Amino acid sequence: MKLSDLSMMQNNTIRIEYATLRGVLEAVLSSRGFDSEKAAVCAGLFADASLDGVASHGLNRFPEFVRLVEAGIVDPRAEPSLDFALPIFERWNGNLGAGPLNARFAMDRAIALAKEQGMGAVALRRTNHWKRGGNFGWQAGRAGCVAVCFTNTLPNMPAWGAKEARLGNNPLVIAIPREPEPLVLDMAMTQFAYGKMQTYLREGKQMPFAAGFTSEGKTTQSPEEILGSGLAMPMGMWKGAGLAMMLDLIASLLSGGLATKDIGKLEEEHAISQFFLCLYPPKLGLEQEKINERLLEWVEDLKSAATFSGHPSQYPGEQSLIPMKKWGVYLLGSAGKLVLKKKAAHCGQPLLF
Repeated sequence: MKLSDLSMMQNNTIRIEYATLRGVLEAVLSSRGFDSEKAAVCAGLFADASLDGVASHGLNRFPEFVRLVEAGIVDPRAEPSLDFALPIFERWNGNLGAGPLNARFAMDRAIALAKEQGMGAVALRRTNHWKRGGNFGWQAGRAGCVAVCFTNTLPNMPAWGAKEARLGNNPLVIAIPREPEPLVLDMAMTQFAYGKMQTYLREGKQMPFAAGFTSEGKTTQSPEEILGSGLAMPMGMWKGAGLAMMLDLIASLLSGGLATKDIGKLEEEHAISQFFLCLYPPKLGLEQEKINERLLEWVEDLKSAATFSGHPSQYPGEQSLIPMKKWGVYLLGSAGKLVLKKKAAHCGQPLLF
């Protein structure tokens, strides 16, 4: 995000301080059965996503998350339980707890195993949507680990050439530790994440590129048509479809949990499967200082390439490093403001804007 974009946001939206937003979200979660520690951590994960400019998987997802808690699909009191353990691998049951909290816990375990053994992997079943997967890449990278994690989802993407969705968009996160901040790739297997398409729909915009198919099989940039058909385009076309299949199989088989085809038979998306892998370079005979030097050279080479726009190429996670805390969190659109005000008022914390 460029400073000009932030200026436009200031002109067209209202700003709320990060601490205020996090406090309101925490109060909402506390009123829905989360204990104080879980409410604080979970609220922080939602607020951090919006602070980093990823509101599509932060604040915009919060009302749906609260609805699932109220419906009994997400258990605010659940704790993960251990199914199986080896020195470098653990399998956990999320017991249908909050997805962001379960994912954070699983990544913590993978980090701990990696720091003991050099490598650690955790498979997690019966969990819920982790919202912004990049949170857990930042978590591992800041702990000094190289990390790969991914999740399956309900069927929301067709195999290449198919008329019906049988695959999940199965987000994938890859992190590399670096000082002062890691490199983090966070991407869904669809050309655009569903949360991003919903954002474009709310703003009345077309997608910048073909993002899916109509029910007749024609490519389209209309988020309304794609959300209606459920036929989002796999990123890389058939390559993205193949990668989505393999991520689903690895997560579900290693965790002993549900695959995308099984999740699609449920009334609501839940009980999903995830996988977390960490490697700790110091245990593998690698010095972080040397890694930093090589990454600096790599970034400089990337930035030196001529571009069509005149703006330098960006590396994964670079936009999230813009110091958004200077401006606070922006609530985009009247719908977002209204939802937050209603939730805050319900908990006795009215917001004045």
